[in-house]
Amino acid sequence: MKIAIVGASKDKTKFSNKAVRAFKKHHHVVFPVNPTEREIEGLKCYPSLFEVPLDLDAVSMYVPPEIGVKIVDDILKKGIKKVYLNPGAESKEIKERLKNNKVKVVLKCSIREIGENPRKY
Repeated sequence: MKIAIVGASKDKTKFSNKAVRAFKKHHHVVFPVNPTEREIEGLKCYPSLFEVPLDLDAVSMYVPPEIGVKIVDDILKKGIKKVYLNPGAESKEIKERLKNNKVKVVLKCSIREIGENPRKY
């Protein structure tokens, strides 16, 4: 799976960094997205979701809803069909906009969804 981790961090204690490592461990193609970083966990970091050069299968959101709502347009423009709204990233507006555009919304920790325990990271 090709997945973008939106809100990826260099801080190993943050779930967004743990997600990058967990998805890499499971051999997914991972694209960290953070406008202030150049590289995270040895991977090129993209300033925005729209700048990721490949089609994506999924996005895992680790940003507050007020930022996440601004990213929905990029998700729709890129034709991404699955979005993980991790705890703290969800909002009614984001869920409705995605679902109304036939995007599968997963309200669950994306790390747990791939069978990992975030505490291992």
